Amino acid sequence: MTAVSFTPAGPFSLAASIRFLEGFTPASYHDAADGILRLAFPADDGTSVVAATVRQDPATGGGTGTVRAEFTVHPGTPAPAEAAPTGAAADEAVRAQLARILSLDVDGTGFPALAADPLVAGLMVDYPGLRPVCFHSPYEAAAWAVIGNRIRMAQASAIKARIASRHGLRVHIAGQTLHAFPTPAVLRTISHVPGLTDVKIQRLHSLAEAALDGQLDAARLRALPADYALADLRALPGIGPFSAELVLIRGAGHPDVFPRHEPRVHRALAAAYGLGAPAAADAARLAAVADRWRPYRSWVATLLRIRAQDTPGPGSACQGAPPPVTSRARGGEQC
Repeated sequence: MTAVSFTPAGPFSLAASIRFLEGFTPASYHDAADGILRLAFPADDGTSVVAATVRQDPATGGGTGTVRAEFTVHPGTPAPAEAAPTGAAADEAVRAQLARILSLDVDGTGFPALAADPLVAGLMVDYPGLRPVCFHSPYEAAAWAVIGNRIRMAQASAIKARIASRHGLRVHIAGQTLHAFPTPAVLRTISHVPGLTDVKIQRLHSLAEAALDGQLDAARLRALPADYALADLRALPGIGPFSAELVLIRGAGHPDVFPRHEPRVHRALAAAYGLGAPAAADAARLAAVADRWRPYRSWVATLLRIRAQDTPGPGSACQGAPPPVTSRARGGEQC
């Protein structure tokens, strides 16, 4: 087992991240109420699986407590290519992936300055220390997008969990048993999944191949201009404009992209700034307003969406959005 630590640059609360995951349907996360985040996920190398625990030290002197993680890497079959990192390089790759999942790879020291905007100040008060909690990888975000297309979120979550249970690696982590989602190397071999059409399975195979070819590499996607990255993602089977933004923002962890295909965010933004209902349909105008959130547009949009979900109004049905971070998932359909 390897131990690593992170010193958050700027506000960060692991407890807030855990509460978020409790209500985020795709994660199917169940908190043990001991302050430990338990994770099992495919590593970025495409074949290995990581089992990890994450804790945060109590804050002292007004600072942010150090985040500590312990992880074990379970090699996959087939073994990673010769170019894949090994030893210390492999450990550092996992550390980087963990940091990305929790948005700890982003310098958030400038985020509190956005409190000059009353909207952002209110979001910070409502959700202190919460940074976007990402999918484990762009690959897993893309797979979720394909699985969840045109079906209810709860149904998609059950299918994803069934795939993990039947085809993913089972690991024991700090007293709990978790099933990781299948690695790309395994996913491309699955020929039948109850509840998924043949077309969706074919698309999952294509995404697995794309992941193994490096097309879903998080660092690569974040290094590209956002418009180019989104265009690349839209070229993948089953990935449309909404899904491409999901993969870039919540899969690759890009901190500064305004989602142009998130109607709930658009309605909430227009209402918060008193722009009027027609403005909610003008993505270009809203994107210009959101420029004041740079370089954390993704972060603010995520908090705004959570707040919108926390106070649902008429016509608030959605696909793929998390329920409020301030409470556990409620009964019935969540979106």
